[in-house]
Amino acid sequence: MDSLNFSRRAALTGAAAAALARPIHAFAAKAGNASRSPGAALLDRLAWDLLERAPTSATSLGVDTGAHARLRGALDDRSPAGVAATRAFLDDALARLDRVERGGLDAATLTSLTVTQSAFRTAREGMALPYGDATIGGWRNTPYCVIQNVGGWIDIPQLLDGDQPVRDAADAEYYLQRLVAMPALLDGETARIAHARGIGLVPPDFLLDKTIAGMTRAITEAARHDGPLVGPLMRKAVGVPGLDAAALGTRAERIISQGVIPALQRQLAEIRAQRAIATGAAGMGGRPHGEEWYAWGLRAGTTTRRTPEEIHAIGRARLVELGAQMDTILRSLGLTQGSVAERMNALQQRPDITFGTDDAAREKIVAYMNAKLAAMREKLPSAFRRLVRGNLEIRRMPLAEEPGAPAAYGGPGSIDGRIPGKIWVNLGDPAIHNRVSIPDLVFHEGIPGHVWQGEFAQALPLIRSILAFNAYSEGWALYSEQLADELGMYADDPAGRLGYLMGLSWRAARLVVDTGIHAKGWSRDQALNEFMAATGLSRSNAVSEVERYCAWPGQACGYMLGQIEINAQRERARAALGQRYDLRDFNQTVVDGGNVPLDVLAQNVSRYIDAG
Repeated sequence: MDSLNFSRRAALTGAAAAALARPIHAFAAKAGNASRSPGAALLDRLAWDLLERAPTSATSLGVDTGAHARLRGALDDRSPAGVAATRAFLDDALARLDRVERGGLDAATLTSLTVTQSAFRTAREGMALPYGDATIGGWRNTPYCVIQNVGGWIDIPQLLDGDQPVRDAADAEYYLQRLVAMPALLDGETARIAHARGIGLVPPDFLLDKTIAGMTRAITEAARHDGPLVGPLMRKAVGVPGLDAAALGTRAERIISQGVIPALQRQLAEIRAQRAIATGAAGMGGRPHGEEWYAWGLRAGTTTRRTPEEIHAIGRARLVELGAQMDTILRSLGLTQGSVAERMNALQQRPDITFGTDDAAREKIVAYMNAKLAAMREKLPSAFRRLVRGNLEIRRMPLAEEPGAPAAYGGPGSIDGRIPGKIWVNLGDPAIHNRVSIPDLVFHEGIPGHVWQGEFAQALPLIRSILAFNAYSEGWALYSEQLADELGMYADDPAGRLGYLMGLSWRAARLVVDTGIHAKGWSRDQALNEFMAATGLSRSNAVSEVERYCAWPGQACGYMLGQIEINAQRERARAALGQRYDLRDFNQTVVDGGNVPLDVLAQNVSRYIDAG
């Protein structure tokens, strides 16, 4: 899901493929005239400027090497001064982008310039608001830059456990440098949330309660040998020639005890100060600049100008359609009594559907996820002209993150393939996963969803691997669930297909609940009741979902609106091309075009149609 991050087995053949080859190769070009043009050169400079401001992204992409190796030991500046510097960077970058002469540029470079301008303008609009995080080409826009699922107290341990390499002595020192830099990052965040409190912006009390619990646990575990900060260093150092894992662990413990833990304690004290004056109001409506912030959050999350009223109505209508489809399958399984949601709940309690609640259940869940991914890989040649590696592993989320996190999220690994893509799965409560819910989850997060699409994006210029648009990212992932259904993944799995339809209902409910919370003034309880009634999800799953919408206003609306737009473009291509239409060509166009705003997606599809 986080977009500052992201075996060819088939070739283009036949007349239709030859017609498609021009736009595919144009988008993928990294050499030739496009790479030597002033526009392309500017995009490359801006990419590295962005990575200087977000060095952890350089690590996730695997480009913190050679002359850029020092980025492996740096963290971003999340202080008020750091945000001001980023605003100034965006102002300058937008002025430079406006001055680029477009005449004579190839389609790929023109697209990259348009995409970059869109991402930068959206971020700059968000940074004009008086509080919160406005990401540059990211999905985690939030009014609360430290909360139950946002902040360095979560981000840095996950980075160190996941993407941070320890292959030699230099890497070990970079790891320690990031620990040394962590207090400044935390204190920068603390200054910003204290300022927000001073102007009246305080998160809901129920989010703060989870934040306090999670941060308290993080402080307790921080300096332990097997904790989230020391443990990864020691595990990764074992067996590396010339490294003394125990000695490195001792150094890390000292840095954490003297710097990181005091900074976490200062941040926790500020969170407690917020809790002392917090209320249970869930949405942005009653908060200063709340209506303005939510309008921006919707624009950033959907790349459209749809109003909350329009989005709410789309969600309501889709829920009716999906409920009818689910009812038919449930009746075929003998479940005829009660609402669709009640019957879905009953189905998910059956012993043949659940995995249990112990460590053995956690292992079974991961094994089941891997089996579904393996089966999907066999279907991919029917959906794409070209295949990428799909480099992927399934990892459990850090324990401190699980109470406030969704069921799972994922994204691609490094560009060079040394760091695999990941599905981070929440195994804190194994009961939230079952044979109904898992299949669409792995298709969405992994293949052909986020991990798969991200590998295509990494064939584009570097800045296109950095910048992402929530409606495209999540729209593609939801469309990937649809592809799984169309490719026959549920032919002998009615429970899995119910899970797919339940997942669609889930995303339709997000349109209803997100706008309900932030534009209609719904309480947390009202939002929970609406969500559970619409989806049949368990209360524990529903709580983490609804509270996520409270923390990331507007983001959840990108999923279904993005999928709706991709399908609209598919129908447009089908109607225009007639017998020349091929699903593989359409899908290839969408992934080869990279992560784009929805209006740019339409332009890419127009070029595909014209070439056909």
